[in-house]
Formats: sequence, C-alpha cells, structure tokens
Amino acid sequence: MVNIETTKENLYVITNHRFPSESYGNDDYLGNWPMLYILENGNKVYIGESTNVAERMKQHYNNHEKREFNQVHFIYSGKFNQSVTFDYESKLIQFVSADGKYIITNKNDGIANKNYFRKTDYDDTFEELWNELRSYNLAEHTLEQIKNSEFYKYSPFKELNRDQKKLADDIIYEIRAGKELPIVVEGRPGTGKTIVAVYLMKYLRDYEDEKTHEYPFRDKKMGLIIPQTSLRATLKSLFKKIEGLASKDVIGASEAVKSGEWDILFVDEAQKLQVRRSIVGYQAYDNNNKKLGLPSDATELDWILKISKTPVFFFDPDQLSGPSGTTIEVFRDKVKLEMGRRQRIGAYLTHFLKMQMRVKGGEEYINYVNDILHDVGVPKKTFADYDFKIFSSFGDFNKELYVKEKDMELCRMLAGYAWEWKTKNDKTAYDIEIEGISKRWNHCLNNWINSDGAIDEVGCIHTSAGYDLNYAFVILGRDIRYDEVNGRIYVDKSCYFDKRGKQSATEEELDLYIRNIYYVLMTRGIRGTYLYVCDDKLRDYFMKYVERA
Repeated sequence: MVNIETTKENLYVITNHRFPSESYGNDDYLGNWPMLYILENGNKVYIGESTNVAERMKQHYNNHEKREFNQVHFIYSGKFNQSVTFDYESKLIQFVSADGKYIITNKNDGIANKNYFRKTDYDDTFEELWNELRSYNLAEHTLEQIKNSEFYKYSPFKELNRDQKKLADDIIYEIRAGKELPIVVEGRPGTGKTIVAVYLMKYLRDYEDEKTHEYPFRDKKMGLIIPQTSLRATLKSLFKKIEGLASKDVIGASEAVKSGEWDILFVDEAQKLQVRRSIVGYQAYDNNNKKLGLPSDATELDWILKISKTPVFFFDPDQLSGPSGTTIEVFRDKVKLEMGRRQRIGAYLTHFLKMQMRVKGGEEYINYVNDILHDVGVPKKTFADYDFKIFSSFGDFNKELYVKEKDMELCRMLAGYAWEWKTKNDKTAYDIEIEGISKRWNHCLNNWINSDGAIDEVGCIHTSAGYDLNYAFVILGRDIRYDEVNGRIYVDKSCYFDKRGKQSATEEELDLYIRNIYYVLMTRGIRGTYLYVCDDKLRDYFMKYVERA
C-alpha cells in the first residue's frame, strides 16, 4: 500500500531533456512507470502523462503539431500510480493555464474531477510538486495566488462538477446535431454559468470527429458575449493564453453586430442584454437596429437572435438590476417568436444549473438570502461551512475587512448605490462616510476586484457582479429600509443615486432592482458574507436572521 507520509525528500524528481532526443536515459521508469511530462518551447507548453514516456515522446514527434516543442521535462515519483498521474495531469493543466507564464496547447475534453484511493493525501502533496516546478522556472505564481485569480476561476480547463458536465455534454450534443436553435441555460449565482460557456468555447474549437478526423468547429465563427465590460477585459486577457482561443472571441453585443453573422454565440448574463431604455449611446444603438433592419425598439436580444444560427444564452432573472436589462418575460416571448420565425414548432431548448459552486453555504444560503430580502418569513438559519454575520459597529466591520484580507486575501467591501459618486469629478473627495469613517467608490471599472487599492475602496454592483471573493463585506445603504408598522422591507428612491437605474423605472421595478442588487452582492463571498446595515430598523430586522459578529 502506498504510504505517502513516509519521507518527503525527493518526493518528485524533475529531469530536463532536448526534444526530440535519441535517448532520454536508461532508467527503468522511463519505459514502465506512470509519469508526468511537460513539453515546452519557452512560449507554449503541452502537459501529459504516460506509463512509457520514452515511447510517448516518439509518438509525439510523429505528430506535426508537437514538433514546435524543443524541450521536455519528465516528472517522476516513487509514490505515483496511474490514478494519481491522471489527477495531477488535470491539476497541472488547470494551474499552468491560470498561471499565465505559458500558452497551453492541451485540449480540455479529458478534464474531470475524479476520485480515487487516498486522493486527499495526494491533494495535500500537490503543492510540493508545484513549488518544484516554480524552482525550475516552469511556473511563476503560488497556488494560493492562482486560486484567488479570475484566470483560474474562468479557465476552460476547470474541472466541472457533475451538473456542469452533464449540461456541457447536452449542449455539445445539440450543437453537433446541427439543430440551429436557441439554447437557454438558467442558473443562480455561483452555479458556474460563465465557466461552462468558456469550457464549451474551448471544447468545440478542439473537437475532432473520431470517424473523419476532421475538426468541424475549428473554422466556425464562434464568440462569447460578455455584457459587463470589466469581466470582458478579464476574459480577453485569459483567452490570449489559450491555444485555439483569442481575445477577439470575447465581445459585446454591439461588436457582434459589426462582425456580421455567427455560427454560434454564447451569451453570458443574458439578463444584462440591453433594451432601449436608460442606456449610454442611443445613436450607436439605433444604428445597429437600422443595420439589421429591425424596428427602433428592438433589443440586444433581438440582434443576437437575428445574427446567430445557434445562440446559447446563460440567464438568471434574479440578477436583473436595472431598467436597461432584459426581464424573463421579455426574454421568453422573444425567443418563442424567433422559434416561429425559424418555422420550428415546440419549446426552445432549456437547461438548468443547480449545483452551487461558489458559496460554501450552498443553495440553502442562496435561497435564505433571497427569502430575507423579499420578506419571506423563514426560521433563522446558521451554516456550518459558511460565515454569515452582521455588525452593529461600522468601525468593527471595517477593521475586520483588513484582518480577513491579511489572512486570506480577496476580501472586498461592496455596497448598493446609496451614495453619490463625488470622486468621479473630484479625486480628493470621499463618497461614503459612516460613523466618522470615510470611503471612496471603486476607482476603476475593469477588474477593480484585483486592482491596487481596491481593499481601501467600496465596490458597486457593476464592478462586483460575476466576480468571486473569499469574503464579501456588504453595506446595505439607506436605499433599502424597513417599515415596522407594515412589517416589510421597502426601498427609498431618494437615497438611490444610480440616475440611469431609476430615471425610467417604476416604483415596483425599482423595488425589484434594489433588492436584486443586494442579492447579487450578498452572494459574492465564497467563505463568508459580513453585513453592515445603515437603516436602524432594517438592521434590527436582519438581526432576527443573521448571527451578530
């Protein structure tokens, strides 16, 4: 039986060789032992595993695509078995791709989260291997840095859970069948909608038909529409480092129109597709409608339905946070009309993602937060694996932010748009003042979460939606309050400062948007969510449901 806790000296041996080579040595393990290897040329890498690496190198050299490499690094351990090397191969592909030092050329069709005997022990020692690779200059960042990065979260090599894998397989089947119909995926925060979209882009680019050995999707026109400009910039940077993908694949809806017709368009956060209401740039919007021959009130959803043979929408109606977005009713009506235009009878293809991947409190926590914000009377709950607390002192709340950031990083303060944005015009001013403590709104939109100085600022819905945090410190401003007489939460329009968010919204719509904004903010934290509530009566209401810090 493997005893991985014995001596850890020389647990991993890494050797370097020219590729190709007449001989890689005379060691027995080169021809009869499960091993890992990394092919590289200083810019690109290919990661693999084999029980006969010497023979595998001959096979690789006969493959024209592998002849771009000039070095190979063999990784040996006396503790390896083939289950371990399969697992470590997947891990290395994930972490090397997110590390960003090399462009990775692997496909992602074999990535899966597999269990095996004593897997947790091998999980614990993987970091030693990673540190060895760093010492050989084959990686740059620590595992902790990578795990906290957006590149790791959105990597197309991310191991999918069974819910995500089944969804991906179903969509791949439908696309390969050539149905050319709208496909819809509904999922709540943290279920991995964006991860699946990125995975599918990479998978289809690399897909090889087993019978014909052709690549039917390699030349197809595919794109990934990301409505949020901040997340779009992050994914553009990621796609630069992935073989078969490119930064130009990540676009906005208007860019998609400029590029003409598409074979497949994946649309993330489809509820953020704009309608002609409370938007920036009416002229450009109207020009797109004219170009497509659509009426003046057509929406970005109409654009995508018209220009894409197979649009794949990832949708969460509970994350609609402003009047310019697409409601579930509008979405369903327009997709049904498109089915009629294409002369297809029956319902469009709908799938659901349910397994919670972000929040350690799981779907139970997500439902709990939603119920609290929508005045649903539920019994008080605590979560064994999730830290959900409320503070009565903003000073303590602010101090704890820095404690958590020092301990695990990726902790940020977030708030609803309940304060004017003074620093847009005066960089020396402060936007938010609570209990004598002054704060500024986020200084940038693109990738604010990971920017310098973010720990001292407060992020809004536009800079935090779609991102993961270890801890979210959420301020509920005076735009959301509690009416003790009627026993209900209500919104205060006079304390909501998103002009576009309220200029055309009805009272009922604004009530929904503000509740949804806090729902999104309170579901960013992986390990925990801490609250500070400005309205005294609302704080008392929340204290019935949330543990005091």
